[in-house]
Amino acid sequence: MTVEDRFLWLEDVEGEAALAWVGERNAETAAALAADPRFAALRDELREVLDDADRIPYTVRRGAYLYNFWRDADRPKGVWRRTTLEQYRKDDPVWDVLLDIDELAAREGEEWVWAGARVRYPDRRRALVQLSRDGSDAVVVREFDLDALAFVPGEEGGFQVAEAKTRIGWIDEDTVFLGTDSGPGSLTDSGYPRTVRRWRRGTAVTDAELVFEAEAGDVSASGWHDPTPGHERDFVSRHTDFFHDELHLLTDGDRLVKVEAPDDAGKYAYRQWLIVTPKSPWLGHPAGSLLAFDFDAFLAGDRTAHVLFAPDEHTALAGHGWTRHHLILETLADVATRIEVLTPGPDGWSRRPLADVPPLSSATVTDTDPDVSDEYFLNVDGFLQPSTLAYGHIGADSEPLKRAPARFDAGGLSVRQFFATSADGTRVPYFVVGPAAQEEPGPALLYGYGGFRDQQTPGYSPLTGRAWLARGGTYAVANIRGGSEYGPAWHQAALGANRVRAFEDFAAVAADLTARGITTPARLGITGASNGGLLMGAMLVRYPELFGAVVAKVPLLDMLRYHRLLAGASWIAEYGDPDSEADRAHLEDLSPYHNLRADRPYPPLLLMTSTRDDRVHPGHARKAAARLRELGHRVLFHENTGGGHGGASDNEQAAVNHALAYTFLWQHLGGGAG
Repeated sequence: MTVEDRFLWLEDVEGEAALAWVGERNAETAAALAADPRFAALRDELREVLDDADRIPYTVRRGAYLYNFWRDADRPKGVWRRTTLEQYRKDDPVWDVLLDIDELAAREGEEWVWAGARVRYPDRRRALVQLSRDGSDAVVVREFDLDALAFVPGEEGGFQVAEAKTRIGWIDEDTVFLGTDSGPGSLTDSGYPRTVRRWRRGTAVTDAELVFEAEAGDVSASGWHDPTPGHERDFVSRHTDFFHDELHLLTDGDRLVKVEAPDDAGKYAYRQWLIVTPKSPWLGHPAGSLLAFDFDAFLAGDRTAHVLFAPDEHTALAGHGWTRHHLILETLADVATRIEVLTPGPDGWSRRPLADVPPLSSATVTDTDPDVSDEYFLNVDGFLQPSTLAYGHIGADSEPLKRAPARFDAGGLSVRQFFATSADGTRVPYFVVGPAAQEEPGPALLYGYGGFRDQQTPGYSPLTGRAWLARGGTYAVANIRGGSEYGPAWHQAALGANRVRAFEDFAAVAADLTARGITTPARLGITGASNGGLLMGAMLVRYPELFGAVVAKVPLLDMLRYHRLLAGASWIAEYGDPDSEADRAHLEDLSPYHNLRADRPYPPLLLMTSTRDDRVHPGHARKAAARLRELGHRVLFHENTGGGHGGASDNEQAAVNHALAYTFLWQHLGGGAG
């Protein structure tokens, strides 16, 4: 396999032969799964959940309005809309529809998918709307008039950008920072913007003023304007790899002043503060800290830090956000959420709890209005606890605004946390959701990701509840290394050649589920997507005896060519460089595609991908399926023609994809009727 790859032709995304092969595999999968009577029931139930009119419409405040994007059965592509807080408090708010994507798609004959908008500050009268063709990461950008509710034509000076992985943001009403595909040399090897330009209304993109240029081997460059009154500043950033970036203040004459915080640290300015989250020990502070500096003093050489959070063996930073006068801090203690309010004062920063979080639950601040007030929106949920969205002002009582309905029967179910012991002795936490009184092993589904600092915390999933828990299954989530549930060290422990630590952790959790009598190898299914799809491939080739079925979605599987496919070069810092002699050996060892064997008894496998995924190339899944078939193994393959990296661009597609996966799992693990 390292000498010749006979399935390279399947990397031709739109190639006639490749798509004909995809069509044949899709037909086989439909015959095997869609004809199962469980499939139609699952599809219909999951579509009902996805279209649920009573789910919480989460919002983002922009001035006087709360903005929301919404899909349902009547509007499958969705509408961008807004309302007031007064209306939002009601059970049935009145929404002003700004842009109907279904109508736009029908009128223009394009499979548009909403990809977000940037509303101009401070007047809020214009927005830069981003639209994706069928769910791809690449977008077109169009300026939208929020008074006239119409796009501003290019011939009238409206900002319009052709399809690319564009980064764009307002500077003032007639100027934006822009990074896009503007011709040769404008993109990095990873396919992201290499340049930052200052683009003025009414001029051509190609005439936009060059402000900053990164190296071709970097991941990306970006620029943005901070419009905070009294703290207006411009910044540019150069991401040298996925985890390292240089931050520069852009001063008069476009002179760059580097912010001398470590390249592997998170860093940004907020009002008078520079906030830094070091990923390595720095200035005597441990990795995973949250530090605040006086911004101007820091640029002048002062390194006096206010320590807003310091980790310990069990506690890690989960996130933080600002209100006008306070910082809201989210931390994890053995993957349990804590949430506090920190307030700067003349004698330092004070702190107090913001809210009590129930055990084995999660709390997240979904929005604040940091330019104006100390309001916040706080969401609390858990595996068996539907979301509650509260609204409050720091220092005053909060009020529950919205409660999501229960969408599956949780009677008789419980949530527990266990710890498995990995091959090197590391304790690995995981959650188990299932019958409170289980008398014998049953079907179980284990999910994992284990990469890119991702954190797996408790959350309510009506899809998992309906399709799996309510039908008698147990669901487990593994907090393996490669994530950041215990801070930067938890992520760094599984980088490069050490990726096997994540694989060993996941295998240890699987074995622990069996040892506790929760399930058996024959009744244990596993699922993961993207980097989690790599994890699934690794489980298939390394630990096939532990599992009864495997579902890998939009997976990375060819680790010797991943860096040459779409955005793959941007992940070299996570996995290693196949073109480096120092890395190639471990990448070949990690690569599921290159370790498939004819004489290994693999569990049943379902591979799922999307033709329109322009992040993880569909060739990964295609080639692995072809290779497995050649070796005589059973494998099903499903490729959605749209949907991008998410696999689906509307609720109908999503319901079908989920129903195929759960039907496959129930077929091989037993049960699932009803």
